[in-house]
Amino acid sequence: MTNGEIRNIVLAVLKGIAPEIEEGELLPDRPLRDQVDLDSMDWLNFLVALHERLAVDIPEADYRKLTTLDTLIDYLVQKHV
Repeated sequence: MTNGEIRNIVLAVLKGIAPEIEEGELLPDRPLRDQVDLDSMDWLNFLVALHERLAVDIPEADYRKLTTLDTLIDYLVQKHV
């Protein structure tokens, strides 16, 4: 999968949890949770949904690395290969 395809999936999953988000307003290098105002349960549900949708294991130890949209997409691209 390409970065663009994974980005689209990430945004679709995110919209399923936070339908009020505007894709064009998300800054790729800013903390995603802060931009979308996700609490810890919503964030966990988001990561679990990505795991299910992409069949990518996301160990809990890696959660702290996944702060921005860019880092999340890069991480998923590397894991999906």
